[in-house]
Amino acid sequence: MNTQETAKKSTWIQNLTPRTDPAVRLVCLPYAGASATAYSALAAALPQSVEALSVQYPGRPGNREEPLIADVGELADRIAGELVPWLGPPVAVFGHSFGSVVAFEVTRRLEAAGTGPLRLVVSGRRSPSDGLGAYTPGSDEEIVAELKELGGVPAKLFTRPKFLKPVLDVVKNDYRANSGYLADPEARVACPVSFLLADADPYVAGGGERGWRRHTTAGFRVVKFPGGHFFLNEQAAAVAEKIGETLGEDVN
Repeated sequence: MNTQETAKKSTWIQNLTPRTDPAVRLVCLPYAGASATAYSALAAALPQSVEALSVQYPGRPGNREEPLIADVGELADRIAGELVPWLGPPVAVFGHSFGSVVAFEVTRRLEAAGTGPLRLVVSGRRSPSDGLGAYTPGSDEEIVAELKELGGVPAKLFTRPKFLKPVLDVVKNDYRANSGYLADPEARVACPVSFLLADADPYVAGGGERGWRRHTTAGFRVVKFPGGHFFLNEQAAAVAEKIGETLGEDVN
């Protein structure tokens, strides 16, 4: 079985925008509670030169048999292994919120294996070495209220208890993993880092994005957008355009 056949059989990696000969593959790491398809709109708006892969964490459709993983390092180990068949063209790695620290750790593992990405793109979270504090689970009602306010979960799920419970299970797991993660202040990636900053994101208010600068030995840039925590959903075309431009510069 060749590498592409192996890749197609993986339940972990979804190719959102198959390209014949991509200049770069963008590996997308979802936020807490999200599935791989959370990045569909963003992926569809990317230029033809960029092929978007999205990771399906355990507990999501098509990957429900895999046990939930509440440790970012363990999750990154598994993802890096699943990406091996896709490492032909150059890759970049992108993660939002919880996905940003998963993306950071996946990038570290790819670099350690000699297949380092062109760039790490992150958003919606303070730096890997800025702890979030211990996770104190709220009630299901409180979690649902938070998800509604943030707008990161399709509204129709809130009226369908059968489908809501699996979502709450993975949200709680991902919150636990996110809160329990804390990188060494000396942990670095060798590739440049771009931070996509929404001007009304409460999770990086007060300059929370600046801590990412110390986690790269290469360049660091901040790209600003209007919107709240889930600005990606509202600004998909603008975000895709900026990512496409930046990756185009990296490839050339």
